[in-house]
Order: sequence, then structure tokens, then C-alpha cells
Amino acid sequence: MISPAARDALEQFLAHQQAIKGAAQNTTIAYGRDITEFLAFMTEHSGQTQGLGALARIDTQDMRAWMARTRSGGVGPRSLARKLSAVKAFYKWLSTREGFEPTAVLSTRAPKFTKKLPRPVSEEAARDLLDIASLQSDKPWVGLRDTAVLTLLWGCGLRISEALGLTVRDAPLPEVMRITGKGGKERIVPVIEAARQAVEAYRVACPYDLDADGPLFRAIRGGALAPRAIQKVMAQGRMQLGLPASATPHAMRHSFATHLLNAGGDLRAIQELLGHASLSTTQAYTAVDTVRLMDVYARAHPKA
Repeated sequence: MISPAARDALEQFLAHQQAIKGAAQNTTIAYGRDITEFLAFMTEHSGQTQGLGALARIDTQDMRAWMARTRSGGVGPRSLARKLSAVKAFYKWLSTREGFEPTAVLSTRAPKFTKKLPRPVSEEAARDLLDIASLQSDKPWVGLRDTAVLTLLWGCGLRISEALGLTVRDAPLPEVMRITGKGGKERIVPVIEAARQAVEAYRVACPYDLDADGPLFRAIRGGALAPRAIQKVMAQGRMQLGLPASATPHAMRHSFATHLLNAGGDLRAIQELLGHASLSTTQAYTAVDTVRLMDVYARAHPKA
């Protein structure tokens, strides 16, 4: 059982991450889940409730035991690295508040893993997905809504949370929008004409009273549209088109970056458009382009 003091500290940490650090809700939820699992293990491992004093005394062997147990439970290297990152963030915050040295936790090395390359869809597939999205519902306004959201993902490089976070006050969409992304990072995003037209067509057709401060994109019953609805639209679309499971809403954002890069876009400019804090994150798209070129070479060159 996790001690009340540790649980209270975790709640304060999560509130700090959301309010001060600007962490997204999904990130906060994942942090809470991973750290709770860690605290529960330490309670079981030590055979006693882990108060703040006990948490401060966790050593290298304790950390190794936790990582070994987590791996034995079927957790892969990538997921374990994510869990360790959450625990480290918690310990950085907790050690500063409580005044102890968190070396044993912070010095724990994350397992090595191969980073997955972004998996965009082709330009043709992206267009087909937009066309199919407009036809999936028997309610015309829903088709217009889904098309508008996917157009924002592909045409403007928005994350799905950013697109669904738009309010009625943001419409009609301007030629340039200021978007607040992960970690509260703001960026300027050009809005292509196709996206502005798609959003406006949906807005005119939407049967609900769109209050200025309410969400722009509405669900069937009038509430805020959830990401799951757009994920379902993509799932149905990829089944109809025979696309792989990697064709998700986020793949449309990957496609935005990859198609810009293929057309000669500047890597630094693409970084700004995507809102990446580090250029190394954006550089993953150059690897995607290299993979594509090598595939063309392998299929086309007589000596390949």
C-alpha cells in the first residue's frame, strides 16, 4: 500500500507538471500511472509502506530490482525507458522539495532501444483518406467535420489534441494561427486555404449552437469531439484502402513533415512548424526520406 504522504506528494507533482510545466493531460495521466506502479513495487519489495523517508533511501539495487521485475512482466525497452523517465522526473521534483540526494534513481541507465522512424502515408493515400472520411457517416455534417480535422493534421501539421483543442472563437480560421503545443510551447502555423475551407464548410453545416468559448469540433450529441472518434475514422479508412496499421491520425502529421521535406522544405523551418523543441526530433524525417530513396534504388537499379 502506498503511504498517504507518498500519494499526496505524487498528486502535488502531477499538479506541478500540468500547471507549471504545461504537461499535456495524457502525459500527466501516464506519469501518474507509471509512478504509482513504481511506488507499489517499492512497497512490496521492501515489505513495508514507503513513506517519504523510505523513498529517499532507495538505492541502486532497489532500482535494478524494479527494472528487472518490470521487464519480466513483458514490458519492452522503450516502455521501460518511458517509465524510468517518469520516475526520474518525480524524484528530481521530490528531492528538491524534501532536500535529499536522488543519485541512485537519477543515475539509473535507461535500456537501449531502436527508435522507431515516423511512418507517414503517401500523398495519394492522404488524399484518399480525406475523401473516404467525408463518406463514412450518414450525417453529412459529420463527414465534413472529419474531413476538416484530418485536413488540419495533414495540411497544417497539427497534433490531434491541438486540432480538437480549437474553439469556436478561432473560426473562421486565419491564414496564420498561434498554436500552443506540448510543454506550453507556442508556434506560428500557416493555415492552407484547403484547411480554412474545410473547417468553414463544417462550421456552416454543424447543427449545434457554437458558443464562442466552446469547442469548435463537436461529437454526434453536441459535446466536445474526442480523439477516439477520429482514430476510428482513420481505422475504417485504412481498412478500405488496404493501408497498414501505422496509418493513424498522427501519421497525417508525419506526412505533413515528410511531404514538405520531399518537396525541398528546410529542416529548421519544419522543426518550427511542428513545434519540436529539438532539431534531432525533426531529423528523424530525413531518415525516413533516406529509407524511401534506398527502397526506390533497390527496386529500380539493375545491380541492386
